[in-house]
Amino acid sequence: MQKMSVFGFAAQMIDTVTEPGAQLFAVQLKALTDLEARYQPKLSGLRLIEGTPDNGLRMTTRLRELEVKDLLSLTRFFGFSSETFSLAISLLDRFLSVMKIQPKHLSCVGLCCFYIAVKSSEDEKNVPLANDLIRISQNRFTVSDMMRMEKIIMEKLYWKVKAPTALRFLRFFHSHVQEQLDAESKKILSLDRLEAQLKACHCSFVFSKIKPSLLAIALLCFEAQEQHDPEHTDKISEALRNLQQHLNIKDGDLLCVRELVGKCLAEYATTKCSKPNSQRLRWIISGRTARQLKHSYYKIAHLPTIPESAS
Repeated sequence: MQKMSVFGFAAQMIDTVTEPGAQLFAVQLKALTDLEARYQPKLSGLRLIEGTPDNGLRMTTRLRELEVKDLLSLTRFFGFSSETFSLAISLLDRFLSVMKIQPKHLSCVGLCCFYIAVKSSEDEKNVPLANDLIRISQNRFTVSDMMRMEKIIMEKLYWKVKAPTALRFLRFFHSHVQEQLDAESKKILSLDRLEAQLKACHCSFVFSKIKPSLLAIALLCFEAQEQHDPEHTDKISEALRNLQQHLNIKDGDLLCVRELVGKCLAEYATTKCSKPNSQRLRWIISGRTARQLKHSYYKIAHLPTIPESAS
């Protein structure tokens, strides 16, 4: 019987390690990251917004952040999914990065991105009328204005809607990490809490310039670090290091984004940030609209708090 060479044995071991779940993950990850590169907002356009003085004449980071907070409140108002909100922000940032818009048009652009996301992610029976969206969000443009703006947005984005969002990467990475953990360690990373943290990050302009995959793994690393449970977080950290290698992310880049996440979440937790101007979020609803809406729709008056860590 012929002896197996060292190289043959190593190859067999590699096959054993990568079959079949790891290979499937690698294939899915490559497909997502390839798509990610094609759906990134244009950095030069985002930097232009970042460098614009806040004088009311041009689009600024502050205006973008206010619009995103309004869209988050609308998402909760209608009970729409996290996918809808994350996709709406992806569309908004992609459009803002390629089009110079005036502040007076931002609410129409934002609501159109939100409506496109709703129609792409929600069940058809749950999609509201455009007129109801306009009324509830207290905007003064017409349905015709919305339809024209929606066409402009779709054309500028080349009719490509379904971008791989940070939420999609977060769920994908979370599932992959959980598969490598024991029952007790799996309790550490709460997906609900992570998704709430991601929504908070979407409200900050700085994350528009960061790749969704990098933001997703930074959130996971931040959450693992915050748990202060060495027995279980060591296992999670090992799984996250392997994921980092798959993504070819440098330590410095990951540390930088993780710190940005921590700063953002600390600011979001303040009273001022988690409870914005109530007048901006007070919905004016006609009797006809109110009868069509679920009761829960108009009980949301502020941005959501992030769930406490699982004990």
